[in-house]
Amino acid sequence: MLMKAMALDSQAVQRHRATILECVKDPDASIRKRALELVYLLVNENNVKQMTKDLVDYLEVSDPEFKGDLSAKICSIVEKFSPEKIWYIDQMLKVLSEAGNYVKDDVWHALIVVITNAPNLHGYTVRSLYKAVQTTTEQETLLRVAVWCVGEYADLLISNAGMLDIEDPITVTEADAVNVVETAIGRDSSDLTTRAMCLIALLKLSSRFPSLSKRISDIIHSHKRSLVLELQQRAIEFNSIIGKHEKIRSALVERMPVLDEATFSGRKAGSVPNAVSTSQGAPPKIPNGVAKPAPPLVDLLDLSSDDVPTTVSAGGDFLHDLLGVDMSPAPSQGTNQTKKSGTDMLLDLLSIGDPPALSNSSTLDILSTSRDNQSAGDLLGKSPTPQPSVKASTPAGSSSMMDLLDGFGAAPSVPVTNAPTYPSIVAFESSSLKVTFNFSKDPSSQQTTLIEAQFTNKSPNIYSNFVFQAAVPKFLQLHLDPASSNTLPASGDGSITQTLRVSNSQHGKKSLVMRMRINYKANNKDVLEEGQINNFPRGL
Repeated sequence: MLMKAMALDSQAVQRHRATILECVKDPDASIRKRALELVYLLVNENNVKQMTKDLVDYLEVSDPEFKGDLSAKICSIVEKFSPEKIWYIDQMLKVLSEAGNYVKDDVWHALIVVITNAPNLHGYTVRSLYKAVQTTTEQETLLRVAVWCVGEYADLLISNAGMLDIEDPITVTEADAVNVVETAIGRDSSDLTTRAMCLIALLKLSSRFPSLSKRISDIIHSHKRSLVLELQQRAIEFNSIIGKHEKIRSALVERMPVLDEATFSGRKAGSVPNAVSTSQGAPPKIPNGVAKPAPPLVDLLDLSSDDVPTTVSAGGDFLHDLLGVDMSPAPSQGTNQTKKSGTDMLLDLLSIGDPPALSNSSTLDILSTSRDNQSAGDLLGKSPTPQPSVKASTPAGSSSMMDLLDGFGAAPSVPVTNAPTYPSIVAFESSSLKVTFNFSKDPSSQQTTLIEAQFTNKSPNIYSNFVFQAAVPKFLQLHLDPASSNTLPASGDGSITQTLRVSNSQHGKKSLVMRMRINYKANNKDVLEEGQINNFPRGL
C-alpha cells in the first residue's frame, strides 16, 4: 500500500489522503514510520493546511512512544511550508499543547524567534498562550513559551491590545498574569530551565506592574533557599534589583528586541555564510524535495570568537549567544560606539535560554556594574561559582556570589610585580567621552588580567550618576571593583578610574573581547553610550 502511495501524483494525494493517514495510525511501528516519511514527502504549499490538521488531530490520540516522531514531523512541515506567521504560531501552540513534553528545544526556540518577528501578533499570541495554560500546565515547553511571553507582553495581555477580528476579548488582571508564572515556578515537575525563566519573567513583571512588586519580590525571595545554586543566585540578584536598584530596573528589563530568523536558521543548520539577513517577512516558499539554501549569516553574536566568525555546530543552544547581545552588527574597530535611549539592552540575555550546568566554568558575566561605590560584579551573570583565580576578602559567612549588587565588599586590588607590560589602548571614544584601558597581569595567574579603566569627560558639562557596565563571552570571567566616583568632571578636569579583573580560561588561544555600556546624566538628561572593544593587546 505504501509503495503504491509513493507513486501518487500531487492531485492523487488529496483523494488518497485518508488511506495514507490510516497507515500513519497503523499499530506496526515500522509502517507508521514509513507512512510518516511519505506524508512529509507529499506535503506541499497547496495541501499543507489540511495535511497538518489531520496530523495534529491524530497527535491528540497517538501513542506516547509515537508522539515524539509525529510532533517532530509536524513542526518540520509547519516550519517549511507555513504560508503566514499566524498560522505557524497557531499550529505550534497546538503541538505544544498536545505534545509539549516530546518536542526538542529548537522547536520552542524557533517559535519565540518567530513571535518576536511578528509585532502585530504579540497580543494575540500572549492571549492564546494564556488561555492554553489555563487548560493544561503539564506540557513543559508550552509553559516555557507562555512564561516568556507573559514576561515580555503582559501589558498587551491586560489591555487586550492588538485584538484581531478572530478573537474574543478576555478579562485578565495584573494578578492573573503573575499567577501564571507563580503556578509554573511552583510545579514540582518544573525543571531548572523553566524555573529560571519564571524568575526572569517575574523580574520583568515587577517593572511592568509596580503595584505587585512586593508580591513578586516575595515569590522570588522564596528561592533564595533553593538547593539549586543557579536559582539561589538569580533570586539573590533579582531581589536586589527590585529592592535597591529601582532606577535602573526598567532599563534592565526592556522588551526583547527582534531576533533575526535567518540567523537562527543558520545556526540550526550549522552554516555561517557571509552576511546577516534582516528579513521580517514570511520565509520563501520552496518546492517540495528542494533543499533550502543556507541563509546568510555572520556570527556577530558569538563573543567567543576573536575578529573572525567561527562555525557553530548544528543543534547547539543558540540562545546563549543569540539573546545575549543586541542584534545590530558590531563594527570591527575597537572604539566603536552608538548612542541609544535604553534599547537593545545587554540584559536581554535573561529573557530565555537554558541555564548552564553547574560547573567551575562561567558562561557569561553580564552587566558588571558599580554605582555609588557599591560592587555589582557579575550582575545577572550566569556563573554558578566564584572566580577561582583571584582570592577576595569578604565578610564572614558570605561568598563572592553574595557580592552581587548587595555591597558586601569588593575584592581588593592585587599588587602586581615583575609582570610583563602591555600597551594602553583607547577602548572607547565619542564626541563626549573617552575611555582608556591600562593593563597588568596578576602574578599568581597568567590567565588573570587587571585592567585600570580611566574615564575622561570631553564635554563642558559635568556627568553625574556615572555607571560603567560590561559583558564578556563565556570563556571569560569578569569582576568590577567600585569606581572612584560617580561624578565625572567637565572638560577633562579630572577623571574616574575603575579596576576590572578578567580571567581568560582560553589564555593563549583566544583574545579578550568585551561589550560595554555607560550611563550618566548630562544637563539632567539620561545618556547611554555603548560599544564593543576588540583591540585588546595580544597575550592577555
